[in-house]
Amino acid sequence: MSTRNPAPDGTEETARPRTKLPIPPAGDICRQSATDLAAGIRRRDFSVREVAAAFLERIEAVNPLVNAIVSLRDPADVLAEAEAADARLVRGEPTGSLFGLPIAIKDLALTTGLKTTFGSPIFADFVPDEDDIFVERMRRAGAIFIGKTNVPEFGLGSNTYNPVFGPTLNAFDPAWTAGGSSGGAAVALALDMVPVADGSDFGGSLRNPAAYNNVYGLRPSQGLVPAGPSFDVFHAQMGVEGPMGRNVRDIALLLDEQAGYHPTAPLSLDGQGSFLEGLQRAAAGGRVAWLGDLGGQLPMEPGILDLCEAGLGRFEGASFHSEALAPDIDVEGLWQAFVVLRQATSGCALKTLHDDPAKRALLKPEAVWEVEGAMRLGAQEIHAATVRRTAWHKTLLSIFDRFDLIALPTAQVFPFDVATHWPRQVAGREMDSYHRWMQVSAFATLGGCPALNVPVGFDGQGRPMGMQLIGRPRGDLAVLRAGAAYETTLPWDAGAS
Repeated sequence: MSTRNPAPDGTEETARPRTKLPIPPAGDICRQSATDLAAGIRRRDFSVREVAAAFLERIEAVNPLVNAIVSLRDPADVLAEAEAADARLVRGEPTGSLFGLPIAIKDLALTTGLKTTFGSPIFADFVPDEDDIFVERMRRAGAIFIGKTNVPEFGLGSNTYNPVFGPTLNAFDPAWTAGGSSGGAAVALALDMVPVADGSDFGGSLRNPAAYNNVYGLRPSQGLVPAGPSFDVFHAQMGVEGPMGRNVRDIALLLDEQAGYHPTAPLSLDGQGSFLEGLQRAAAGGRVAWLGDLGGQLPMEPGILDLCEAGLGRFEGASFHSEALAPDIDVEGLWQAFVVLRQATSGCALKTLHDDPAKRALLKPEAVWEVEGAMRLGAQEIHAATVRRTAWHKTLLSIFDRFDLIALPTAQVFPFDVATHWPRQVAGREMDSYHRWMQVSAFATLGGCPALNVPVGFDGQGRPMGMQLIGRPRGDLAVLRAGAAYETTLPWDAGAS
């Protein structure tokens, strides 16, 4: 892994910032891609037990230093499940695409028989008796669930800490935040504790932690990965589930299992065929609209735009040509629509807890803020927000008439001190809410577009950053193909190892 840093003579040199945590040796099972690992298991190059034991050993060595995986199952139970999987292989029974892969599920998703806390003391001992739809699909594909990955309380905020398990620390420096809300997943992935990971994304939760830990995270098109069971299946379309990986092929591997229509998720989409097979045909290049900081409307910490523009320069080598674009966008109006629609979903979902004084006392201030905001909303405000969102969708379609992709930074600040709950200022501008500093994530969310975080490198302090490649609604395969082309231009591997 490399990044560009000034050399003593004033030129530039390649010098990869090293993680401060143990690095497994080259060729280690835990260093293999998920696609190679799954294929090796099917070929019986190594046993499922051998794979499970290797990852459990890695977790034992590294997880106490970063707190990425929580509710870890008893290793003896995991190994017994792995041995049962080996027995199925010997008998020649069918295997799914994730067969034998040890995976930890984000702690916002329901997992049968495995504690799901949502990062809240209210649910500290909650054990579901059903899986979320995409979790059941991963289980059916042969994944072995070894535990959960840590989250902020109820997924609120892009710094992964909660009163149940504490904070998750960045894969490159334990003084920094891991991002969120899929922070535990990103760190576990970057430090080779899992081969592939799931996450969810409302305001950047699959993208921001991926950027902060130098891995890939895809926010799929809305409806591609069905959510649920849920009580708001006809309404909630801004939060989505999706995959994270150390490479684009691994993301496609997991997305193949997560995606596709489910009758209990009425707004879910039919599948788009195999994404992994689709990657066999390389991207032919294209035009990229670089929005940058939207003409100064988005405050950015110095250095972020430079890294992203260097990434776009590398992308030219894969025939993706970028052009700076300054569309006429009411950035503030879009943000206020995002806030209203988030409160109308997330805030209302938390209201039953807020209504109970004992439970309200256990809610983090950001959760209370969402609920109280929701309680002030009327139908007129929600309707106006949906009208503004619709107008933004039309603007996006007009951009996609000229361009194949839109590029934006993934975050507006580099990883910051983990003890800072959220940045109060960005580039001298005051932040008026716990998520305003992640405003750059809202554009893909409001458009229902697929958005892939790709790593762009490290600043002079070794802090990672990423860039969003945003595609047309339902253009997930095109985005993945572009991401795979971008991946070939990087002078480093993803992850922290």
